[in-house]
Amino acid sequence: MQWKKLLTISLMVGILGAGGIVGAAPLQDGESIQMWPGDKAPGSEHVDFHNTITERSQDPAHHDRIMTNIDKPQLIAHVPANPNGTAIIVGPGGGYARVVMDKESDEVADWLNPKGVTVFILRYRLPSNMHKNRQDVSLEDGQRAMRIVRSHAKEWNIDPDKIGIMGFSAGGHMASSVSTNYDRQVYKLVDAQDKASARPDFSILGYPVISMLPEYAHQGTKKRMFTNGQASQADEQKYSSELHVTDQTPPAFIVCAADDDVVPPINSIRYFQALRQHGIQAELHIYREGGHGFGLGHKLDTSTNDWTHDCEGWLRDLGLIQ
Repeated sequence: MQWKKLLTISLMVGILGAGGIVGAAPLQDGESIQMWPGDKAPGSEHVDFHNTITERSQDPAHHDRIMTNIDKPQLIAHVPANPNGTAIIVGPGGGYARVVMDKESDEVADWLNPKGVTVFILRYRLPSNMHKNRQDVSLEDGQRAMRIVRSHAKEWNIDPDKIGIMGFSAGGHMASSVSTNYDRQVYKLVDAQDKASARPDFSILGYPVISMLPEYAHQGTKKRMFTNGQASQADEQKYSSELHVTDQTPPAFIVCAADDDVVPPINSIRYFQALRQHGIQAELHIYREGGHGFGLGHKLDTSTNDWTHDCEGWLRDLGLIQ
């Protein structure tokens, strides 16, 4: 009988990996969840590349990996020993040219898992690749990730009303886009998981790209969103998250550094102002030093390395951690 139980578990995990519906399959630490049915995500069937991992570090003891040419987005689960019901989907940065895999990724799980938070790392498709409707592929993957996690909340020990999204740099654009455009239909619903809401319950944004307006945009990200960075005024407005905040946009914790010369801090300020104009609970921290891409800030000898402590206080205020 034991082999039958093992076979049943294996089949259930296999069904999840195929993007289908599962029963009461428990979530495994390190599990890679295939987000879309089929060999490639919808709109990426015609591309001739596949998820490519490149190691940039010269030190074998310290990884610095990136993923490019993503045609099959992934959710990587990091399960805490004692889940408290809160979950967060994390979109690492990379300027929409790549998705970093170590900084802004696994280190977030190392921080939040001990607090009881279930962490999902999202390796999302990039608009720099020629997917169909390429400007929307990161939003598609962000919406789909939210729906997958919420639809399996019960068996994964997650409270469906405590699922947030987090993003760094260009991943912050993805996360803020999901937060403000969670109900915009950007793909045809593919299965019952898509019946779940894609609205995050909260968001955490690290030095985020927010705006595509000429005076505020990070030009590298904009160039990868639009061919040579050339976009119509309508498209610039369509993909500027601060212009789509409503009374239903989730609360946000936003962090950046005043000396960030890559993504202007005005991006964070404009999003914070839009949230407050709509009465949305928000907290903005602009630290004196840190530049761009400081991750959790642990390598900085400045007050910026305290931002995770400040964020924990915000999460406690919202009842998301103890």
